[in-house]
Amino acid sequence: MAATGEDPEVSFVVPARNEAEYLRGTLASLAALDTAYEYEVIVVDGDSSDDTREIAREYGVTVIAGNATGIAAARNCGADHANGEWIAFIDADTRVRATYLTRMLGYLEANDLVAASSYCRMTGPKRAKLVEATINHVFSRLESPILPGFNVVVDREVFLEMGGFPAVPNEDTAFSRRLGRRYPTGYCRRVLVESSGRRVTAYGLTGTLVYYLRLDAERIRRTVGA
Repeated sequence: MAATGEDPEVSFVVPARNEAEYLRGTLASLAALDTAYEYEVIVVDGDSSDDTREIAREYGVTVIAGNATGIAAARNCGADHANGEWIAFIDADTRVRATYLTRMLGYLEANDLVAASSYCRMTGPKRAKLVEATINHVFSRLESPILPGFNVVVDREVFLEMGGFPAVPNEDTAFSRRLGRRYPTGYCRRVLVESSGRRVTAYGLTGTLVYYLRLDAERIRRTVGA
């Protein structure tokens, strides 16, 4: 699955803490990518107490010892070890479609962007469909799109220049806003990933969506009226 050359074009960074239930599916989807691009996969283990590390090693990926300080720190740790021109951040409960890499890099290069996400499909409780619809049809249409951390490809040099994901709640929103003020970003309007809707229940993402919508209400009005 990892790149055959010493200089992969893309580095996938997968933060994982006690993700044995989901990680195998994610890594299997990365192994099945249909692409001519060279890529590597880096799993950042957050001091897991289950079989996360062992599962990652089954797939021959690079395993980095992180810590349990949060997902922003895990993603940044993985980025520090990345060798690719692009970094693709994928969560441990997210599966990519076989065309993911080819379509995403083609979209980025065709539109001269430094970062992009894609439409997604959320599984799990019915409330997850609200999250799916908001990501696909609201986040993507903002003047500076919100790029969800579970599915985003970023130019590595730009990512490091921006200082990575900040250690704040909704770190991907904060990063997207800061990045979008300086560089062009966007959304590939194809469903290229499937992600678990477990956080809707576990972390109250519905409330988070209300926060996002209030925060961006003015931007949405300006975009629609443009």
